[in-house]
Amino acid sequence: MPMWNKLYFQNSNSPIMEHLMFFHDHSMMIIIIATIMTFYIMMNSIMNKKNNRFLSEANQMEIFWTTLPAIMLMFIAIPSLKTLYLMEESMNPSITIKTMGLQWFWNYEYSELKNIKLNSMIMKSNKIRIMNTSNKLMIPSMTPTRMLITSKDVIHSWTIPSLGVKVDAIPGRMNQIFIMIKRPSIMLGQCSEICGAGHSFMPIMLESSSMNMFLKNISLSGWKSISLLNYFMVNTLNENL
Repeated sequence: MPMWNKLYFQNSNSPIMEHLMFFHDHSMMIIIIATIMTFYIMMNSIMNKKNNRFLSEANQMEIFWTTLPAIMLMFIAIPSLKTLYLMEESMNPSITIKTMGLQWFWNYEYSELKNIKLNSMIMKSNKIRIMNTSNKLMIPSMTPTRMLITSKDVIHSWTIPSLGVKVDAIPGRMNQIFIMIKRPSIMLGQCSEICGAGHSFMPIMLESSSMNMFLKNISLSGWKSISLLNYFMVNTLNENL
């Protein structure tokens, strides 16, 4: 949940976000060490009166200031590439949701199921300013989910910070990302691409719950939960065979 005056990330709710937070802390540690070393060398050079102004070459020093940054970059690049490949890793999804951005709301469609579409528009709320929506996107927790994201008019960006997800919604192009939500919760996000006058009023509200609660919520929403239940039963049987 985003909080006022919060300087760090939101609580992670996916393996991808956990890796991103680890990479941030790892990189910041290297950056702080490099900054302290650079500051120390600069201050030592300024305060030291025994500098040799006629020094033309120093092979050992040149090897040091070339090798050390290269080693630091390697320590940053290795976890960065690991996180990048994890973000692009595909899995066998149990559910696929098509997300379409429009000016200025989101449309969600459960592709494998019948008559399950909803528009998510901003609603006035005294509790959560410009973050409450008319319909929440419902996803079961601990379930591999594939998001197909596109746009109907201009470029949007579907972003959920606590999941480490930021995917551009581009007209005529379908982007995809795989997510796995760890625990039941309500997550908030916004469109992160300037898309016109109503850009600030495209909130995203995602509700994650257990599978039983997910089916119950769909049933209360007037959707056909029987077809959804059959779909998950068949999908689970296929995975176990």
